[in-house]
Amino acid sequence: MAMDWMVFCKDTLSGDVVAGCFGKGRDITYLDWLFSAWGWTVSVSLTALVVALVVGSIIGVIRTLPNSPWLTRFGNGWVELFRNIPLLVQIFLWYFVLPALVPPMKNFPPFILVVLALGLFTSARIAEQVRAGILALPKGQRYAGMAVGFTTVQYYRYVLLPMAYRIIIPPLTSESMNIFKNSAVAFAVSIPELTQYALQVGEETARPIEVYLAVTVLYAISALVINRIFAWIEKRARVPGFVSSGTGAGGH
Repeated sequence: MAMDWMVFCKDTLSGDVVAGCFGKGRDITYLDWLFSAWGWTVSVSLTALVVALVVGSIIGVIRTLPNSPWLTRFGNGWVELFRNIPLLVQIFLWYFVLPALVPPMKNFPPFILVVLALGLFTSARIAEQVRAGILALPKGQRYAGMAVGFTTVQYYRYVLLPMAYRIIIPPLTSESMNIFKNSAVAFAVSIPELTQYALQVGEETARPIEVYLAVTVLYAISALVINRIFAWIEKRARVPGFVSSGTGAGGH
């Protein structure tokens, strides 16, 4: 079957081919719609990534705090809860169940609910990586911070976390790329992102091969950009000669 790439230049209502492939005024082509869907995917993914990094860092840190058993248990419970419930189920819980239990949440736009679901799901995975990064540091780093009079907050802020984040940049890269792929579940609650675009436009135009190829390329570009950004960060943040001991450094 021959490919028909002009399908993206067609008006979404009339089906007429639009010169230049981009609509003007009220005219919207499937190419316009494709880039709009890509924008939604990027928005959901990046916002959820911020949520995941912030919450995951907090949970990962409290799981390594000395003499804080209740906080450690809370962090462990958080990770087990969000890692052991499928993401799609969590999306439906946030979209249907929680608004029924907490009425003010009914006013939340679907975008916010999806971001929370995706961000908190990923936060559990990032929390585990932050914990592993902290425990991979030599115990002497924690003791050195304590020896110069730093409080717990200070030696985490100035000693442990800067080095721990350097260690976990590769797995953080993977999670950041995964969050773009996992954002596809947003179609289940009618977020007009790339997967919903592919499903709807493929059916409307009867050209699913062209549509899915275009969507696949945009997902690949998104993941590649994230990969290159983190590779640049890793190169800039590298500490010459630093190798973690891997001996575990809870310091408990």
